[in-house]
Amino acid sequence: MCVSLNGSRSAADGPAVPLSPEALAESALAAVAAGAGEVLVHPRTPCGRESLSPRVVGPVLEVLRRAGVGAALSVPVSIAAEPDPAGRRARVASWRVLPDRAAVHFGQPGAAELAQALLARGVAVDAVVPLGGAAGPEPLARFLAWPVREPGRVRLSAEPAAADPALVAGLRALPPVPVLLYGRDAAAWPVLQPAARCGTGVRTGVGDVTHLPDGRPARSNAELVAAARDMVARAVATAASR
Repeated sequence: MCVSLNGSRSAADGPAVPLSPEALAESALAAVAAGAGEVLVHPRTPCGRESLSPRVVGPVLEVLRRAGVGAALSVPVSIAAEPDPAGRRARVASWRVLPDRAAVHFGQPGAAELAQALLARGVAVDAVVPLGGAAGPEPLARFLAWPVREPGRVRLSAEPAAADPALVAGLRALPPVPVLLYGRDAAAWPVLQPAARCGTGVRTGVGDVTHLPDGRPARSNAELVAAARDMVARAVATAASR
């Protein structure tokens, strides 16, 4: 299970959102203790802007690792942090401290080239593909057109707009790469159940959703991970009993 520590959230989204590198490290440690096996973090400048600068990405990763976060660390490489495709590749080339994984949005220009640049630096790639909604079929088509030469270091990170068991099951027939599924806000918990039944990886965290399955505001990433772990276990048990 992956935990999205902060996503595009800010202090306005409530006290559960970790903001400083130290708060991110504390939140990551608690989430891993609750069952998360991977950590996705959006590095930000002190003023809150997402950034791919090595002066921002490196220190955040170092704080997390010094704090004892042993899970794989992932960062997004997207338009939110750097609008220009060439600029994103240049930023990746300038990193001195590398994450274990990087999320590349295949709905954005230059995704395939960026993914190759990350793989060349030894960073595994999550190919982010929104499914349904306003995104349309283009991001998935771009991913399918990309020749995945290193399937062991590439994962399809799919975001359905709504829970669709047939769609989730269909993803298993795509190119031989692992699949991670997640939803955001209203779709977050409904998507988790068919994902668990189909045996894909799952993701939760404040970056995706700020409320628990029963509608209560989440107090932390760890609380969300614990709730997702329980939901996955129930879904797997239900599927096994049929």
